[in-house]
Amino acid sequence: MNRLSYIIRRLIQMIPVFFIVTVLVFVLIRCIPGDPALTMLGDRATHEMIEAYRQKIGYYDPLWLQYFIFLKDLLHFDLGSSLRYSEPVINLILERLPVTIGLTVSVVFFTVVIGFPLGFMAGKKRNKLPDYIIRIYSLFGLSAPQFWVGLMLLLMFGVKIKLFPVSNWGDTLPEHIMALILPGITQALGIMAVIIRNLRNNVVDISGTSYVTFARSKGLSEGRIDLRYIFRNALLPTTTILSLWIASLLGGCIIIETVFNLPGLGALMINSVLSRDYSVIQGGVLIFVITVLIINLITDIIYSMLDPRVTLN
Repeated sequence: MNRLSYIIRRLIQMIPVFFIVTVLVFVLIRCIPGDPALTMLGDRATHEMIEAYRQKIGYYDPLWLQYFIFLKDLLHFDLGSSLRYSEPVINLILERLPVTIGLTVSVVFFTVVIGFPLGFMAGKKRNKLPDYIIRIYSLFGLSAPQFWVGLMLLLMFGVKIKLFPVSNWGDTLPEHIMALILPGITQALGIMAVIIRNLRNNVVDISGTSYVTFARSKGLSEGRIDLRYIFRNALLPTTTILSLWIASLLGGCIIIETVFNLPGLGALMINSVLSRDYSVIQGGVLIFVITVLIINLITDIIYSMLDPRVTLN
């Protein structure tokens, strides 16, 4: 099956998955205990204000009717309006999404640039000093809480050295990039630890295979063997792990965005959950789901590019 037909088939398969997710999101959000009118308006709101708010959000409508209206609007790419911010949800998401995407790209950049070389080096220098040092770092990355690492980096590089901004997103592209470096490193530390350990073990296993020994017997250079035979094959399982982490980054960014005060989608979701802003919560979760489905599709395609033996069926 060629790549284009496979992509079309996978996109069609995403439709029922997406439909099931919309049902789960719609029902689970409304299972949260408490009255959204009281949460939004506060205890000092009058009875008339509370009733008007309930009528506005369709609080008294049957659940199936609320879902039908939600699904009909969704088919028209209308995610509704935020009652907290008094803006269309799609505008809020488009405004905040670039921050979260920028943070995710920053994390992936540091993970690939630092984690891949360290993992490969640890595998090639098995049971030697570089291997021990890298493995000690990976243990630290796995055990250190992200919020603590972020606060330490802020205190050192933001407050004392003043090399990076503290809780300031900025207005220009260079300011945005500077604001993403510390949170990107903070979240990449834990992911790099997993990538390093996985890549190291893969390199160790592949280095002892028969086809690597045969490549050496043919007189190929060590650099070519490392790149084409060892590193490329070691990337296959590591790519799966990285794709899963990228998908989880969209949810995990909530903590990092809170610590570094970034105006991203995670912070928007936290505020919306606390205020019971149904429309924003539904829109944000659906964006997360669509992103995860796309990332899984891209991972399968990358798999077929790294290993020609992998067929897209």
